[in-house]
Amino acid sequence: MTSTMTRITAALKPADVKKDWVLIDAEGLVLGRLAAVIANRLRGKHKAVYTPHVDCGDNIVVINAGKVRVTGNKLDNSVLYYHTGYAGGIKGRTIRQRLESAHPERVLEKAVERMITRGPLQRQQMKHLYIYSGDTHPHDGQQPQKLDVAALNAKNTRV
Repeated sequence: MTSTMTRITAALKPADVKKDWVLIDAEGLVLGRLAAVIANRLRGKHKAVYTPHVDCGDNIVVINAGKVRVTGNKLDNSVLYYHTGYAGGIKGRTIRQRLESAHPERVLEKAVERMITRGPLQRQQMKHLYIYSGDTHPHDGQQPQKLDVAALNAKNTRV
């Protein structure tokens, strides 16, 4: 039995992708909730034409990344581990130590990176994320649209 109605799933081609520029101010926002919003925007899941195997997300510019907040005791209890490459070279730093270091934006970068599916597509999508610890950025020419993450949910901010 053949049906006269055929349903076609629209698959986006890489040439048809339209990338917007989005500006997010991370001051006072909760780290994990902000990272989830950024990861969804980078993947393009907020768009109706989302295709899992195509980089259809937006370009994200994040400012004030050093002023993100964490809830509970995670500032001192959560340890982020890394390896130096030498034998026995496992080291760890708390989130507080990372946020007070020279590159506090790496905390947010790692949180977003770990929320995106691994592989070549992840590396391509992460290139569209620009994180700055201060309140200035060099992307004014792209005229990014401001996204108010704090207004999306009351739990996104920490007092």
